[in-house]
This record gives sequence, structure tokens and C-alpha cells, in this order.
Amino acid sequence: MCRILEKTILSDILRHLVLLILILVLSGCAPRRILNANPHPFPSSPAEKIERNKFSVDKGDDVIGRLAFLRLERGDTLPDIARHFGLGINQISSANPGADLWVPAAGERILLPMSFILPDHPRTGIVINLASMRLFQFKENGKSVSVHTYPVGIGSAERPTPRGQMHVSRKMFRPTWYVPASIAEDHRKKGDPLPAKVPPGPDNPLGEYALYLDEPTYLIHGTNKPASIGLNATNGCIRLYPEDVKKLYDETPVDTPVNIMRQAYLTGQRNGVIYLEAHGSSGDSDAIELKTIYAKLRAMEKKSAHRIDWKKVENVLAEGKGIPVAVSRFQQKSGTGAERVIELRHPGRLYGRPEIPELKMDAWYVLAAEMGDKTDAERAAAIINHQGPPIPARVLPKGNRYRVIAGPFENLGTAELAVRRLKTDLEMEGILIEPPSKR
Repeated sequence: MCRILEKTILSDILRHLVLLILILVLSGCAPRRILNANPHPFPSSPAEKIERNKFSVDKGDDVIGRLAFLRLERGDTLPDIARHFGLGINQISSANPGADLWVPAAGERILLPMSFILPDHPRTGIVINLASMRLFQFKENGKSVSVHTYPVGIGSAERPTPRGQMHVSRKMFRPTWYVPASIAEDHRKKGDPLPAKVPPGPDNPLGEYALYLDEPTYLIHGTNKPASIGLNATNGCIRLYPEDVKKLYDETPVDTPVNIMRQAYLTGQRNGVIYLEAHGSSGDSDAIELKTIYAKLRAMEKKSAHRIDWKKVENVLAEGKGIPVAVSRFQQKSGTGAERVIELRHPGRLYGRPEIPELKMDAWYVLAAEMGDKTDAERAAAIINHQGPPIPARVLPKGNRYRVIAGPFENLGTAELAVRRLKTDLEMEGILIEPPSKR
């Protein structure tokens, strides 16, 4: 049974609410509701002059995209930046190992790893590389090949995504999720029982679009948990951002071949320059994988006009950041070299970033946590905000401590559901805060 908190926290919330209303009145603005199902259109700001998902590849080239730098602003999180620029959490965190995932420093300059080496596989249909957690969709386009690429979430260690050659057997808009017995049992043990089936809507983990594979029970689908893209977080399916799966759904006919593989080391060329991309440290790989990649590089070196910097190869394999790195040696003034890293202007509004509804006088709230460190509290609030479906949360000071408050919630039922989800998903003991009208 949920506990209901004493009046002191409620009075803190109301005090902040009165202050917020006063500020809005003095500035000539009326309070307005911010949160809605789809607050922004798909990313299309002309300020970010860089391609995120769609590329054209000349035959003989294997590398697509560009690397870019971006300076962060206050309130940014790396998951929001990743989603806006078509990346997964795995990619942006590996490229920026020192950055705080949830509360990065304002003004911090981060690398956007928006360059990729194509998998070593025939360029047809859909190819998914589990090591990079990216999906590639190929289409012939005359002398070049059109490539659409999207970040994905994949199966966990306990329920891995199967590998092999498959095809799309059918497609479904607004699918119903029939809960597998194993997943139902897991939730039952956690005290979070699931129904036999979940209809379309915000609670459906399949999202709005699903492509069913001929491998039984495995799908390529959307999600109601966008912050899980780039993680081993599914029960074996392939999960995409909602905006990405819509594009894939529209552009993929039934019977499209789907090849799922794991290639931790990728080599390729662009404009005669040899690149190497490594996912995971070479210390975690077996000898066969390393032997194979060295053999590929030596074969490429023999056909190239440039020698390979083998020390750089060792560094790339040891770091395993998942970023294509030029490993060719260049003569000074040769006029050739790796692609230049570009600087991007901050887009201002990040697509999909959770927006917190304003405080309301007559609403339910949940005290999710109380902490002595402001950054820790902001981190906890950011994590809660990125749950799926969203749970709005903010930080309110109380003396020299900081309280993470979830809400507002329209009624007791939705507040109690938030308490259960905080317990099940984040192991947080939420405490209900009732509105004054209920006292």
C-alpha cells in the first residue's frame, strides 16, 4: 500500500506553484500545458546541416556520414542529443566517455559519431549489425546505393536477438502485443503482473509500427521507451525510435530480406582512405576475430596507394569506441586524408525531449527521492523523465536538500501507477502527496 506524505512537502510544491504563476502574470503570459503526445515535428532544423539517416554510397566506398562536434546547453541530456541526431545511447556514450549521461555540463563540447562503416555483407534489403546496434536499409540507385541507417535496441544477454537470414513476413500498424509466457512470468515475480495482451496505445511496448519476421515471435518495431535505443534492453526483438520505425515501415515491403549479424570490427574505404571501426576493446575479443581483421587490413593495404599506420590500428582496437578512424598513412601535402570533423550549432529544441507540465494546485504528486546533492537529484529526475511512458519529474529545493517530485497526476489511480512503476523499473520507493481538496 502506498504511503501519503505529510503537508510540508505539499506546501513546498504549492509555494513553487504560486511563484511560477506570479512570474507568468508579471511577464504577461498565461499558464499553458506543455506536455503532449508529440510536441515537435520530426527533426528538420536548417541549423544542423548534416545528414542523420539517409546516404548515397558510390560503389567501392564503404564509409558513410560525418563526425561532428556540438556544444551542450543547460538541461541537455545525452539521450536527447542522441535521439535528435539519429544515434543510440551506446554510440554517444562510447564517443564521450567522460560526459555525464544525464546531467552533462553546459558548454561541454561532445563528439557526435555520425559516421559508420557499412557491414561486410551484400548491400540488399535490411542488414542489422548487433555489435554497432545499427540497422542499414539498402536500395539500388543506379551507379550508387541508397542507404538508410537507424540506431536500434537489441536483446539482452538472457534473451539475445537471433542471428541469421530472415525476411519480413507481414507488417502491422498499431499492433497488439500478445505477452509471451516468459515475460509474463518475469513481471509476475516483480509484482507487476501483465495482461494476456496489450492493445495499441502508450502502454504498448511495440509502439505504432511493427514488421514481423519469419523467425517466430521476433519483430522489428517501435517503442514507448525511446531512451532504451542503443541498449541491450529487449526480449530479442529489434527496437527503433518511433520516428525511425515509421520511415522503415513505409519504405519496406513484405518479403524484404533481413540479415542479422554481429561484426565487432569493420573495415572500409572512402576516397581511397582506409578506415577501421571497433566495437568493444580488443581485450574482450577472441583471437579469430583479431586475426581476421588484421588479414583484411593487410589485403586492403596491398591494393591501396597508402600504407597503414599499424600503431593507430592497435589504438583503435584497444579503445573500441565504435567510431570509424582513418588508419592510412598520408604524405604531407598529398592533398588526401580523412574527412574533417565539422562543428554544429545547437538546434535549440531537441526532438523528443521530455517537457514537464506545469505545477497544478489540485493534483496528486509523488515524492520519488530526497538527496543532499543537487546534481544527483537532477540526474534522478532526468532518468524518471525518460521512462516510457513518460513520468514527469522535477527537482525542488528544501533547505539544504533536494526533493525529486513526480507529477502532476490527475487522480489517485495515475499517481499510484507512477509509484508502482518507480518501484518496478527504478527500485525507488515513491510516496504519494495528496492534493489539498482530499484532506
